[in-house]
Amino acid sequence: MAIEAVIWDFGGVFTTSPFEAFNRYEAEKGLPKDLIRRVNATNPDSNAWALFERNEIDAGRFDALFLEESTALGHPVRGAEVLPLLSGQLRPRMVEALKACKQRFKVGCITNNVVSEHSPGQDAGQRMAGAMAQVMPLFDAIIESSKAGVRKPDPRIYLMMCDLLAVQPEACVYLDDLGINCKPAAGLGMQAIKVTTEDQALDDLAKIVGLEFA
Repeated sequence: MAIEAVIWDFGGVFTTSPFEAFNRYEAEKGLPKDLIRRVNATNPDSNAWALFERNEIDAGRFDALFLEESTALGHPVRGAEVLPLLSGQLRPRMVEALKACKQRFKVGCITNNVVSEHSPGQDAGQRMAGAMAQVMPLFDAIIESSKAGVRKPDPRIYLMMCDLLAVQPEACVYLDDLGINCKPAAGLGMQAIKVTTEDQALDDLAKIVGLEFA
């Protein structure tokens, strides 16, 4: 089936990966590398991150729950210290690729996010909001987990986007920096691209959609 839509994740795709910031924090605090990712991967449907990204708890409750979960793994970390690490630097080449795709295809964004990312008061939150303000108006449709009440990798969120764009999954390309989020997209029939580097992602996308990206 011909490609009709390109669907994108936001953080780690249009911005540098928060995992880099997680690892810097862990190194600075003398914590095991990838501890934060391990906390996030434990009970992934019901942990603090999942609840927060579905907007089922507020920032205060997230702070406490993340502390409980990290303490259970032997290294107490407050959730309030992790949230500022979520923002990254905008990738201009990826934004230009989005603009090029928009000329030929429908474009959508599915992002797992938290309400506090849009709130003023912290530099990190303001950086993320600024990056999103530059990119989000370019999309034909946007689904935010904190507003939809469902988050990746739940297959329903991908089907919701297909409905919004009026396309079949088989006619879509999906980009995400997490393999766990690419798997259900591929399972539905989308051509999934796991974003590991900007160059790799743009090369993979170019081969599928038949465009050239600078």
